[in-house]
Amino acid sequence: MIQGKYLRLILKQGEDHRQILQALDLPDAEMTEADPRFEDAFIDLLGGGPNSKSALAEIMPTVEGESSQTVIEAQGLTKKFGDFAATDHVDFKVQRGEIFGLLGPNGAGKSTTFKMMCGLLVPTEGKALVLDMDLKTSSGKARQRLGYMAQKFSLYGNLTVAQNLKFFSGVYGLSGKAQRDKISEMSTAFNFGPILSQTPDSLPLGFKQRLALACALMHEPDILFLDEPTSGVDPLTRREFWLHINGMVDKGVTVMVTTHFMDEAEYCDRIGLVYRGKIIAAGTPDDLKQQVASDDNPQSFNGAGVYRSGAGLRSGGTAVSEKAALSEKIAVNEKPPPPTPAVSPGDGCVHCV
Repeated sequence: MIQGKYLRLILKQGEDHRQILQALDLPDAEMTEADPRFEDAFIDLLGGGPNSKSALAEIMPTVEGESSQTVIEAQGLTKKFGDFAATDHVDFKVQRGEIFGLLGPNGAGKSTTFKMMCGLLVPTEGKALVLDMDLKTSSGKARQRLGYMAQKFSLYGNLTVAQNLKFFSGVYGLSGKAQRDKISEMSTAFNFGPILSQTPDSLPLGFKQRLALACALMHEPDILFLDEPTSGVDPLTRREFWLHINGMVDKGVTVMVTTHFMDEAEYCDRIGLVYRGKIIAAGTPDDLKQQVASDDNPQSFNGAGVYRSGAGLRSGGTAVSEKAALSEKIAVNEKPPPPTPAVSPGDGCVHCV
């Protein structure tokens, strides 16, 4: 799992982490044991997480451009509803190929900020810029370059999965063979085949969210806005979504995501903490943790992480940054006794490093 500037390796018993580091072109990276995570143990009990490669990312084109280019920018972004300020002079910049997260409680102003950045809401004050285009004056042109997945499922519940894919691909200008090919690619990437004739209203939330993501990507956008994409889904689907997100960033796609899950914030390159409509802190996950580190509240990862200059884990795209390698060791019973699975180190366990 890519986790900010770290790589967390989760291996089965008997697997050699050195072989994986060699395959990642990180043979000299130093490994440090980290604290166990319950979600990894739970996913292992369910049979393991998704494959290491994103089928979605493999069908996405590589986005050209410099990693230093600012592609998303908020300048004094303010939205008032009467006397209430949902956002209050919000400022941030996001560079190409970066995962930028907005973290905060419900009602903090994350979704309002997102809607202004997508041109769905007009700011009361300030500017929302995408690729140097002001969404207040050039929203149509800017929207051609971005994809948006709403917090709440907002597709057509009375249309089938296939009809939704056809409708949204048509909205983005696809037709004929190009449209059929894109629908086929998305159906394969998300395994929609068995449910193409079903309506979203009859599907579990995980499939609804997959469909929403597929529709947001029909036009192969440079920039993707995801508003709490994993809220309410099961751990396996959540892990799958982040595999896709990292895979797309590997292709140079810029991702802005909101979440209220603290562990998901660590998957971002940088995060902004939103509270009562203001960004009260911003930086890398490590920077923010370091600001509040104390004897009673030590920094996560036990301070682990060693940079390897000149190598990136997201090596296939245009935005490659230095990463650090980190190992995590947890032990889970292969066949836990009912009714409560036990998590314990010992013989007969699967070790995740």
